[in-house]
Amino acid sequence: MTISLAQLRRCSAAVDLGAARTRVYVKNQGLVVDEPTVAAINTRTGALLAVGAQAEVMDGRTPDYIRVVRPVSGGTVVDIDMAQRLLRTLVGDKLRKSWRRRPTMRAAVCLPYGSEPLAQRAAVETLTGLGARRVELVDTLVAAAVGSGLPVEQPEATMIVVCGAGTTQVAVLSLGSIVAAETVPVGGNAIDHAVVQHLRLHHELMLAGQSVRPLHLILTGGDELTPGSTEVHGRDVVSGMARSVHIDTERVRDAITTPLTAILDGISAVLRRCPPDLVADLGERGIVLAGGSALIPGLEPMIHQATSMPVHTADRPDTCAVMGLGAMIEGKVQPLHLDPMAP
Repeated sequence: MTISLAQLRRCSAAVDLGAARTRVYVKNQGLVVDEPTVAAINTRTGALLAVGAQAEVMDGRTPDYIRVVRPVSGGTVVDIDMAQRLLRTLVGDKLRKSWRRRPTMRAAVCLPYGSEPLAQRAAVETLTGLGARRVELVDTLVAAAVGSGLPVEQPEATMIVVCGAGTTQVAVLSLGSIVAAETVPVGGNAIDHAVVQHLRLHHELMLAGQSVRPLHLILTGGDELTPGSTEVHGRDVVSGMARSVHIDTERVRDAITTPLTAILDGISAVLRRCPPDLVADLGERGIVLAGGSALIPGLEPMIHQATSMPVHTADRPDTCAVMGLGAMIEGKVQPLHLDPMAP
């Protein structure tokens, strides 16, 4: 995926189709959509019942004829028709009419690094179904780096770690391009699964999926604010009855260490492929964490301990990609002009 800032300035909308959330940035309007990438449909009639936050609340609480679907998995659109219906409902009638009045409406979309041609085509077809005449593809790593405020256009190394729901992308950028990158198939969903499995094996408790995020908030707190144990409600594995248990937060942190190790391996692989001069720059500048799962408990200190580099989390890690893409279409990013030398 090549990036042309001149072509991106002609776009009127920027879309981040994530596995967890969908975000839409409209030129001169800002971020207009930030909703979960979830839809609820009636399997008997095919009707769309709810999208976004309303559909996410229904997950695990619906009768048999109502199905909660996620049309995006790992940053790739797996159900084009449902993704179009989801976006069409989220953007609203007013925004769609303004797009239709522009016969040459263009859109930009974020895609994970190294996306297959089939995944790129699925993203293009999803947006063309909403009226886009042309779709520009941008690497999520570059967009997130711009949204984090990193000087990606300068001849110095910047390292970004984008922690998504399904994958974690690691890259070192310089002069507006990716020098080395790696995609690790571990994200927020893998961390949630590790927490659920720990409670099932050690406490014989089945935890609802939506109860994992509040537990993350407790684990993320500092030593003085984080209690040594916390009460968790769920269903008993044997009896099936509702039960509450007190869990040791430190043991839960140990349970999520194993999947986090895969992220460290990806960072090490990227650093080994970088020139020594760029790695020296990173020793001073450090690593920036972005993405919706950047606040995974224990991730920042673990990376710092493994790399001995400063690790920082972006101000708004969840919206870095779409805001960076929005800055590109607004013309706020200026490339470094390298004129060829005269003979």
